[in-house]
Amino acid sequence: MKKLAILLTLTFVSAFIFAQCDGRYQTEIFSSVTVTEVNYSDVYTDNEHKMDIYTANGDTATNRPVILYMHGGSFTAGDKTTNDCVDFCESMAKRGYVAASLNYRLSDFSFLFSNEIQYETVLKAVSDAKSAIRYFRKDFAAVNTYGIDPNTIFVGGYSAGAVIAVHLAYIDSISDLPTTPINVQTIVNNVGGTNGLEGDAGNYGYSSDLSGVISFAGGINDVNWIDANDEPLVSVQGTDDLTVNYNCGPGQNLASVLTLCGSGEMHPKADAVGLFNDKLIFSGEGHNWAAYGNSNPKFIQAMDFTTDFLFPLLPCNSTTSISEGNTRNKQLTRITDILGKNANSISNGPLFYIYDDGTVEKKIIIK
Repeated sequence: MKKLAILLTLTFVSAFIFAQCDGRYQTEIFSSVTVTEVNYSDVYTDNEHKMDIYTANGDTATNRPVILYMHGGSFTAGDKTTNDCVDFCESMAKRGYVAASLNYRLSDFSFLFSNEIQYETVLKAVSDAKSAIRYFRKDFAAVNTYGIDPNTIFVGGYSAGAVIAVHLAYIDSISDLPTTPINVQTIVNNVGGTNGLEGDAGNYGYSSDLSGVISFAGGINDVNWIDANDEPLVSVQGTDDLTVNYNCGPGQNLASVLTLCGSGEMHPKADAVGLFNDKLIFSGEGHNWAAYGNSNPKFIQAMDFTTDFLFPLLPCNSTTSISEGNTRNKQLTRITDILGKNANSISNGPLFYIYDDGTVEKKIIIK
């Protein structure tokens, strides 16, 4: 009976929030997409600052959440048109998102032998991604070409692209960064100048804030950069990944490359600080499961897992405010999480407040 009650509650909550979003964002409801290439920086005009924007044909919504996705390639190779980029963005656009695959600045093979160059390369790529985020908000303020919700922008990627997304989100201030044995704070200042962590790629005057982070086989240089005030994290990784170590280890399994800590370390840290997060782990899998996009069933599984994680974070799932007159005699009967389990108040995670009159309110408490 208890299991049945939980199932019924979960079914009710899922149906409620699904209706709130008009059936969007979980499954592919559109059949085709249009791809528009733009130069997203107003400082640089080159191939490294181009992105492809995917929108569904026939979608007339004007408040669509945005997902930026970045390719892998060990920071020395790769492009916005690789299989995983195209398959990810097409699928997300068909689900109702505006999706974008972007290029970013790369290094040469000296990257493998210099920690200073590694920090500089990642920070330049982070500044490029931040400029792309600001591009959308700048366009929204002018004409809203792509019909977006500027308050709901997610960033993710595969391998190096995921590393960029994670560091973009979780390096909150220059003071987080080490000064020895390499003064990374000086590198930030050299890259961003007076704009600091916002970087040198332009579109200033607009926010680069995020609503969440998607990591496919990505990691972070220092798990202590993850704190309770950060953005929700969803990651997918194989336990035998050594290119970006599932636990902690040198990038590409080369002693000359900086340490990266993958899902095996990021999520325990996120749990410890109370950050809303979830992970999909492929036991015995290495690094390349995502490289070929939809041709690998694990990639499709990762896509579905990601959209399920993002869905309760979307504004369309928030209930409208109810006047005091309508709620005066309303009594709270229970609080559940997204799985329909009884829950107490937590930070950075969606909770559903179920009342005796049948109404449901979704709340996310950010601390």
